[in-house]
Amino acid sequence: MNTKAFIVYYDFPFFFPEELDDITKAHEKVVFQKGDYLLEEGKMANEYYILEKGLVRSFVNDFNGCEVTTQFFVENEIIIDVSSLFQRIPTQENIVCITDCECWKLDFETFQELFHRIPNLREWGRSWMSQELFAYKNRSLAIFTLSATKRYLNLLEQKPQVIKFAPLKQIASYLGITDTSLSRIRKELVSHPRKT
Repeated sequence: MNTKAFIVYYDFPFFFPEELDDITKAHEKVVFQKGDYLLEEGKMANEYYILEKGLVRSFVNDFNGCEVTTQFFVENEIIIDVSSLFQRIPTQENIVCITDCECWKLDFETFQELFHRIPNLREWGRSWMSQELFAYKNRSLAIFTLSATKRYLNLLEQKPQVIKFAPLKQIASYLGITDTSLSRIRKELVSHPRKT
């Protein structure tokens, strides 16, 4: 199964062909409809997904009961709640499909078996985790160091599918701004497309 999702996600120079074959064959193709939940608050994650087609988001409910988007997942990315999956604890997040989605699922028990059997998967895991921590740190810093306009432009550049398919309210909460502010930013960019 040499789908683009696997090629992008398991891009690690030290995998042997037979190891990659074992890993990809362990995944199961699953299809979700718009609005389907992959994980709900209070439940424990028992698998992760590689998103082949579609758009997914994760969100939490804040102290006022309002939804705050914590992440958007686009094609060829992993959909995972690391803490819930690996620490075996209930999640605080909800993960839901914004569009119809096609994914490749790998359950926790199968991952554990592969992880202990294939040393290069452990090395890949360490590399992946360090990249994720780096991305998380950069996103956290961006909230404080970049203007709302710049954060929106970065999202537009990095994940244009989000701008195309996600509702304004979800994008605004992800960027840490109000719907009104996001509407103003978009209008300004249309009026002054070179302004950043």
